[in-house]
Amino acid sequence: MDVFVVTGASRGIGAAVSALALASGYRVVRASRSCVEKVTDSTWDIPCDVASWDDVSSLVSRVEGEWGSVNVVFANAGTSVDTSFVSDAGAPPPEWTDMVLTNVCGPAFTARAAMPALMRSRGHLVLTGSAAGRGVRPGNLYSATKWAVTGLAEAIRAECVGTGVRVTLLQPGLVDTGGIPASRANDPKLDAADVARAVLYAVSQPPSVDVNEILVRPTGAAR
Repeated sequence: MDVFVVTGASRGIGAAVSALALASGYRVVRASRSCVEKVTDSTWDIPCDVASWDDVSSLVSRVEGEWGSVNVVFANAGTSVDTSFVSDAGAPPPEWTDMVLTNVCGPAFTARAAMPALMRSRGHLVLTGSAAGRGVRPGNLYSATKWAVTGLAEAIRAECVGTGVRVTLLQPGLVDTGGIPASRANDPKLDAADVARAVLYAVSQPPSVDVNEILVRPTGAAR
């Protein structure tokens, strides 16, 4: 049975992808900062902070060692805070660090830790970017971190040519995950399950097909 590793699996997109992967026949590793370790025949919950190289490298090593392979890795963990460069609106700058480390170093560390196992299994790496990473949003550092994930996915894909590893960048629009800012409360939203179906579409393609990028927005979204 193939093994599907999901970071940021405790809620939102990560939880939805974990559930759909399990229903699709994968053994699923659900990693997050907040989970309590628990293992069954088909699921394994493992605490992991993706901003920590030691945590991520230990996660992949343990999973491959105990379950024999790592076939899909969904580098999904991320966080967001409001920012402004011209006023005191939003979070103060010392609180920006965790977002940058989680959103940029997190997927980079996850990709690097997982790559040897994915090369052995000729597996699939999926990274969560954002529609917010496709355009300028004034004062929005979160958007800039997702621009970085776009470049990261392309850099990894280019280096993986010839290895058999496929790389997909997922760019969802606004998703109803319970953390939507008040300013966007009335905007069209995706359900996390909508995004999960996009992820499983990419990873279910035959080995000869590499879906490099998926942009999925709710119908009627302006951005």
